[in-house]
Amino acid sequence: MTTVYDVPAKELIDALTKKLHDEKAITPPEWSHFARTGIHTEKPPTQKNWWHVRCASLLRKIYIMKGIGVERLSSEYGGIRDRGSKPNKACTGSRSVVREALQQLETAGYVTKVKGKGRMLTAKGSSFMDNTSHEVMQILLQQHPELKKY
Repeated sequence: MTTVYDVPAKELIDALTKKLHDEKAITPPEWSHFARTGIHTEKPPTQKNWWHVRCASLLRKIYIMKGIGVERLSSEYGGIRDRGSKPNKACTGSRSVVREALQQLETAGYVTKVKGKGRMLTAKGSSFMDNTSHEVMQILLQQHPELKKY
């Protein structure tokens, strides 16, 4: 069976985004059009479907890192803050964006809280990720038949 580790991240996240767009529990909050994704950014995202892309990316990160909390996830989406004449520093991303997206993924049944470990994928979430990665691999094999050797 093909897993998340076997397919490129960009193709997997694109496929997950399309599938999550059809999910009723995952909808961008009304404030998402105006919010920045962290203190290191100057403007809100320009993509219209950035919320679904972020949810798909969160699912992939939770799959890879097993148990992970909001604070660690926000640092994964952080960046370098421009502090003017002072040296740049690393800063975390928006915890509100991560928290709200995780709550929606919990409502959809893909993620669950585990006390002391953070968020983990449910059985439904793991099978969703594995099935999607298998579909992506089939598409990649059709586009690039030379990959069948590996």
